[in-house]
Amino acid sequence: MIKKYIQENEGRMLEELFSLIRIPSVSAQQAHKPDMLRCAERWKELLLMAGADKAEVMPSDGNPMVYGEKMVDPKAKTVLIYGHYDVMPAEPFELWNSKPFEPEVRDEHIWARGADDDKGQSFIQAKAFEYVAKNNLLKHNIKFILEGEEEVGSPSLGAFIEKHKELLKCDVILVSDTSMIAEDIPTLTTGLRGIAYWQIEVTGPNRDVHSGHFGGAIANPINVLCKLIADVTDADGKIGFPGFYDKVEEAGSDERKMLASIPLDIDAYKKAIEVDELFGEKGYSTIERTGFRPSFDVCGIWGGYTGDGAKTVIPSKAYAKLSCRLVPHQDYKEVAQLVIDYFKRVAPKSVKVDIKFLHGGQGYVCPIDMPAYKAAEHGIEMVFGKRPLAARLGGSIPIISTFEQILGVKTVLMGFGLESNAIHSPNENMPLSMFRKGIEAVINFHLEYDKMGN
Repeated sequence: MIKKYIQENEGRMLEELFSLIRIPSVSAQQAHKPDMLRCAERWKELLLMAGADKAEVMPSDGNPMVYGEKMVDPKAKTVLIYGHYDVMPAEPFELWNSKPFEPEVRDEHIWARGADDDKGQSFIQAKAFEYVAKNNLLKHNIKFILEGEEEVGSPSLGAFIEKHKELLKCDVILVSDTSMIAEDIPTLTTGLRGIAYWQIEVTGPNRDVHSGHFGGAIANPINVLCKLIADVTDADGKIGFPGFYDKVEEAGSDERKMLASIPLDIDAYKKAIEVDELFGEKGYSTIERTGFRPSFDVCGIWGGYTGDGAKTVIPSKAYAKLSCRLVPHQDYKEVAQLVIDYFKRVAPKSVKVDIKFLHGGQGYVCPIDMPAYKAAEHGIEMVFGKRPLAARLGGSIPIISTFEQILGVKTVLMGFGLESNAIHSPNENMPLSMFRKGIEAVINFHLEYDKMGN
């Protein structure tokens, strides 16, 4: 019955999804500000079409929020479904095999920016809701909250949640914005890393100067910045910010055994991203490094002349964007300050260093014994044919910990992404098989959740 419904309605579903994808809702770029409202309005229409009793676009301190609900019984349990309609910038455009905001179906995959993160995955939730609502199968209430700033750290959502606590009141939150290890290795994410993100500016001379006249006499800001960054980690991958590891907890022996049982084909892992060797903190497996350990990375670096040919200058300024993925108990605000203090302390007097904290969020751990987790577990097992593994997969959704702090409820992370979906990269995609299975699994979640007590 469920498979037949998905099959018969797939063409319509894809066109509805594509109507969202065609709106370039890039929250990081001011030029796309009007597109944020357009996308929010389209989501409102789609929620109403799917069976919501009401849906509205609501103002926030930043981009608008989309709220929708289907209330079947005020005394029944309530599931709040969270997603985001903003997407990452699509640049560099020349690396795409098709236009990022003109979705295409090729080789049984949807190709477009947002095909997975998070328009595709949020749409899976909407279509599962459509099925249970239109077939009168729903015995609990469903609410939706979709934001337009997740990719820039959700700066407005915390205040919105605080202001609308009663409206968003629920028993559990359900999110599809995470991944599985592989399509044949179904997975439920039980932990998210936190994040802290900075931009650093290094200034030398008051203007770009001739590298012959000044080379060897003054510090080059790019050289200094590269050394400052390189000195953060040692040869064993250990991060050198003082106090950085003070609150990092080691995984217990039981957890390490569980992690060791998670299948990971290292050769396939390397082949997928075309690297000859992996690197990370010494003494930990790849799964441990990405799920249980913090990290430090340069997300972008620029300065000086980067055009065609040669231009012999020492630049006035150099810049980099830096991020740390954090683990539970590491406070992103504390880490933000200790990193700022570190760079200002170690910077040579030959340059000026300015570092700004841009955004951050706490990590999160999901209990695997609560009814909603069990419902998700059963829902996935019924579709994928095997019980999903419980795994911390290393990504960050900063707002999840904020939901828990303000609303006092836990979140189940029921994601259907794959590493090969290339989120945040050119040629983002989603296999149609995962799109179909995701809808079916979430339908089963709702049916199973109704059978369970609180």
